[in-house]
Amino acid sequence: MKGDSRRFLATAIPMVTLLVMFAFVFYLPLVHKTESNLVSQPQRRLLQVDDGKRGTDCSIEDIDVQQGPSGSLPSGIPTYTVSVLNLCSGGCSLGNIHLSCGKFSSARLINPRVFRRLSINDCLLNDGRPLDPGAVVSFEYANSFSYPLAISNATCLR
Repeated sequence: MKGDSRRFLATAIPMVTLLVMFAFVFYLPLVHKTESNLVSQPQRRLLQVDDGKRGTDCSIEDIDVQQGPSGSLPSGIPTYTVSVLNLCSGGCSLGNIHLSCGKFSSARLINPRVFRRLSINDCLLNDGRPLDPGAVVSFEYANSFSYPLAISNATCLR
């Protein structure tokens, strides 16, 4: 019985995460339209062009980092899920994405091709590979506290 509930949780958590990310990327921009022809996003505002496309300039402001608690390990150590989204709808891919991450460490192994600490306060996402428009990279880490993660640098690849 315990195996069934663990299998259920192992499939339910990623599915719920994907649904939340889908809602964030596709639904929230429609909900947050204002009369001044601006689309509100958490922590930023983008000019809405008449044809429905956002501006084509790419910047680190087009990358959104979300994280939240996602349970705990059997040992009781809390786990956190991090999702990094490329919100650029102008066709811009961003690569070589670095995050400020303090002295990041995890009690759960993270695939270093997805996320790894290069040095103190410098972590690399997706092994430096491009994050295409609308793409999401997610990973889970375990620690007694969450780390504040923020984009520090990225390269626009167009």
